[in-house]
Amino acid sequence: MTYDNEKIDEVVLALLYLTSFSEDQNIHRSWKGHDWKALNRLHEKGFIGDPKRKTKSIMFSDEGFQKSRELFEKHFSIK
Repeated sequence: MTYDNEKIDEVVLALLYLTSFSEDQNIHRSWKGHDWKALNRLHEKGFIGDPKRKTKSIMFSDEGFQKSRELFEKHFSIK
């Protein structure tokens, strides 16, 4: 079976918002318990920091945090 990586990346980014937390007002992180290939693609797109670091969480870019919030609302809000 082939998969649409763009759709996978969109949903993974949305789910990263679900487990996100803030270290302060400008630094947002999330637990990185998702597919490594998807996390690497999100890093290459500039949405998250390098997932290969030894920490158990990733850091969002400003754009990535905003996009993750938008995608979470798009996919999971009740209309």
